[in-house]
Amino acid sequence: MRLRKYEEFEDDAGQQRRYLRMPSGGLVALDAKVASDVQVSRWAWVDPGARVSSGVRVDSYGWVGAGAVVGARVHLGTGAQLGPDVVVGPDAVIGPRAQIGARARIEPGAVIEPESRIPEDAVVTADGVLLDAA
Repeated sequence: MRLRKYEEFEDDAGQQRRYLRMPSGGLVALDAKVASDVQVSRWAWVDPGARVSSGVRVDSYGWVGAGAVVGARVHLGTGAQLGPDVVVGPDAVIGPRAQIGARARIEPGAVIEPESRIPEDAVVTADGVLLDAA
């Protein structure tokens, strides 16, 4: 079976969005900035305006929301979701099925446990402390 190089979808506002299919099978929005060595696994997505740095791995069913910024060497586990405008520092690990709310900040080296729910605008420090939004 031959896969197309891009897919086209309609977003919630009714706009058509194009996604490139990565060699690993995942989809990356045309206007997302993704380093050449990033692995976006089959059934994973990187939405418009996101920026994903070198060495990142997004496992199957992972999702990087619109405008999110993902630092170098981050690992998003299977089904992990980053909401819009989330910032994840380098070397962080987002466990399987974890959900990170919009505009949250995950500091460098932080580990988010599987199935965790991080609220919007929250900050998670490198030692795992959850700080409420200011």
